[in-house]
Amino acid sequence: MSKQRVLFLCTGNSARSQMAEAFLRKYAGNTLEAHSAGLEPKGVNPLTAQVMHEVGVDISRQTSKGIETYLGKMLFQYLVTVCDDADKNCPTIWPGVNIRLHWSFEDPARFEGTEAEKLAKFREVRDQIEKKVKEWVIVPVR
Repeated sequence: MSKQRVLFLCTGNSARSQMAEAFLRKYAGNTLEAHSAGLEPKGVNPLTAQVMHEVGVDISRQTSKGIETYLGKMLFQYLVTVCDDADKNCPTIWPGVNIRLHWSFEDPARFEGTEAEKLAKFREVRDQIEKKVKEWVIVPVR
């Protein structure tokens, strides 16, 4: 049996959806196939890679992609928006999607402050996303 596919969507595909994709691969990669995309891809934020590396997750092979990479080309059973903007603006009808979920996380890339404060915000959002992914795969909402 093939793995069920999950697509995480956010605006820039630079932080939140990248983290969610990596954590899903870590915790459920044997049963779920993780992907991510953005409405306006901006490249993977270096702080995203840094804070993921801190918890032993290598995302160096992940790239920032637009939704056109997948729309009409790959079927997903789950579509998970990880920001309010994507929830409002992504296609409401996505072929093959059985379950659409919305997990609202603050955009760490928009946070303003010192480098140390920015890094702290990325860590905070990373930890929230990891917790949510773990909860979802342990007690799946299916």
